[in-house]
Amino acid sequence: MIQLQRLFPFLSWPRPSLKLLRDETLAGLTVGLMVIPQGVAYAALAGMPLQTGIYAALLPALVAVLFSSSLRLSVGPTALTCLLVSSSLSGLATPGSPQWVELAMWLALLSGLMQVGLGLLRFGWLLNLVSSPVLMAFTQGAALLIISSQLPAFLGLQGGWQGLTALQNWHVSSALFGVGSLTLLTLARYWKPAFPSVLLVVLAAAGLSVWTGFEASGGAVVGQLPEGLPLLTLPGLPSWSVLSALVLPTLVITLVSFLETASSAKVDSDQAGHRWNQNQDLIGQGLGKIASGLSGAFPTSSSFARSALNIFAGAKTGWATLASVIVVLLSLLFFLPVLRHVPQAVLAAIVLTAVMGLLKPKAFVRLWRISRTEATIAGVTLALTLLTAPRLYWGVLAGVLMGLSHFLFQRLHPRIVEVGLDADGSLRDRHVWHLPPLASQVYALRMDAALEFASASSLEQAVAAYLSQHPDTRHVCLFAQPINRIDATGVECLAKLEALLAARQITLHISGMKLPVESVLRSAGCLQASPGLRLYRNDAEAVQQIQQLQ
Repeated sequence: MIQLQRLFPFLSWPRPSLKLLRDETLAGLTVGLMVIPQGVAYAALAGMPLQTGIYAALLPALVAVLFSSSLRLSVGPTALTCLLVSSSLSGLATPGSPQWVELAMWLALLSGLMQVGLGLLRFGWLLNLVSSPVLMAFTQGAALLIISSQLPAFLGLQGGWQGLTALQNWHVSSALFGVGSLTLLTLARYWKPAFPSVLLVVLAAAGLSVWTGFEASGGAVVGQLPEGLPLLTLPGLPSWSVLSALVLPTLVITLVSFLETASSAKVDSDQAGHRWNQNQDLIGQGLGKIASGLSGAFPTSSSFARSALNIFAGAKTGWATLASVIVVLLSLLFFLPVLRHVPQAVLAAIVLTAVMGLLKPKAFVRLWRISRTEATIAGVTLALTLLTAPRLYWGVLAGVLMGLSHFLFQRLHPRIVEVGLDADGSLRDRHVWHLPPLASQVYALRMDAALEFASASSLEQAVAAYLSQHPDTRHVCLFAQPINRIDATGVECLAKLEALLAARQITLHISGMKLPVESVLRSAGCLQASPGLRLYRNDAEAVQQIQQLQ
């Protein structure tokens, strides 16, 4: 039974009682009413037919919750993923065309297959390749691009930004619909987050649009949407050159969309009091993307806002998602005619409301105080994201490479300090704290890193440099407590160090070596008993013995 639950996580769902179903239905109703207008708005952002935004909230959400470990996440269209879809396909097809739709379906299928594969191989740790500063900077850059892409429709600029300077290109009614909707949605967000304000604003806007003859006056509306359920189908196979052009965007969408999931899943797991199973969520989210591609839609992800709303509304299990899927299904069958009269400025306001919360300039100030190097990496990531648009995935890739380079630089240049005894009895960097040496003719050092191929040469160089400047040195003491790992290069380094000091008749003292490190060294034939080698179990014993050398 346990093995079956691992393969099919939904088998571990609690049996539905009347009270559970009532509570879960209310939570699912709240999320379902929110995702319908959001899905239509996000589909426009992705350059897709508007009904595909609802398709992406139907079968993908159901499949994802059935096979994920995080049961309270709202899976469907998200602003960031939709922007990545739009930027990835720019230049490959015309937005909204059949070819564009097929390529978006391929993005969903490929990224879904990649996530499922990573989950099955237990490669969830790859998420750690993207640091928090890089993701923060990329998200804010993407938010700025989303805002700039939505402002023409929001303000009623006919012909896009080119019509900004010509007053005759401004449609005042559209601007009023956009500004009014944004104001109401923002106020409702702070007043009562669980209130279905998005749906009510859409319904009110549709009614007002009909009453004022908005479309007849030249206003842009959603228009007629095809009713009925999506048909499961495989997209046509593109040419090899087009398919190869989707590889890099697929990689970025896979990474970024699952990082969106991670931000929601960690909140869910913390509140639920269980450990987050990232590999199972990779599988579930990947299957959701595949279902979206087969439904004729685009890659999906977990919405942080809708997931938070689901939790806030009292959802406890996956039954809430099932309820929201039913709401979306009913809307797809009966609600689409209402959307026909909704001004596109209102859809733009919905997107703007969702992404405005992503803009956090204070995060850069806080990051600068923590680490100027990481703040610089974040700044470059933000700049490249904006400058390389619409190929904005170069921004996150550059950020990842810079973050990994910084990490590698730190590993190649470990912190190695000469220590002295402070008044409180601790060993500290004696040059920073102006402490005397532990004893005359003694070099006492500490390396705050693992002793492995990346750091081993730094230890050799540090000892060699000190001995060249202090030829009268008779003792070298390595405080090895921070060294928690050693590899073959590290073993070779320590063996060379033993031989070098023995040749110069210098005694090597090693303090606080961890058992796993010591075991590896002894199995390699190092640390053999000799007059030139002394081992201590703790630093206090080592300091006492060294000070007696005077």
